[in-house]
Amino acid sequence: MTVANSVSMSQSIAGRYAQAVFDIIKEEGGLDDLARQTDDLQNALDESSEFRDLIASPLYSRAQQGGVISEIAGKMGLSVTLTNTLKLMSQNRRLFVLPQLIGRLRDLIADARGEVTADVTSAVALTDEQQKRLTQTLAEKSGKKVKLNTRVDEGLIGGMIVKLGSQMIDSSVRSKLASLQNAMKEVG
Repeated sequence: MTVANSVSMSQSIAGRYAQAVFDIIKEEGGLDDLARQTDDLQNALDESSEFRDLIASPLYSRAQQGGVISEIAGKMGLSVTLTNTLKLMSQNRRLFVLPQLIGRLRDLIADARGEVTADVTSAVALTDEQQKRLTQTLAEKSGKKVKLNTRVDEGLIGGMIVKLGSQMIDSSVRSKLASLQNAMKEVG
């Protein structure tokens, strides 16, 4: 099995779980809560290497994974539907697709709300005013409500990289320096 097939299979598995959770919760009218819960799960994954190890490591038994997932879900206040789905995923040894599940749920929620997500990587943290102006500019460009996912990468030196759907705008100093370096190589 190639890496591409493995990724495709993980996305397919996550997509089926995500669609089921989304459909049930949408019918119950809980999309706002689901959006908050997916953000909370993503934050937990980002902040806890132990949590990432739990979902990825085959060393943990199904019972161990299920027990920890139950505890985490209880502490985070996850819905019954999402909690039961995560428990089912642990029983079926599918917790490794949790990052893809979160991503797919975010996509489904955004589509239902008429939103588009822009991934913004900047050299320094954006101020609230900068985020507001960027959101307005992207909303005018896309014609949709824009939600920003921001992160800082000091390696950019300055500027930012904005990914909106399939479009990417790279105005980072690092990118400009690389282009200049390539142009100089062509001349010399």
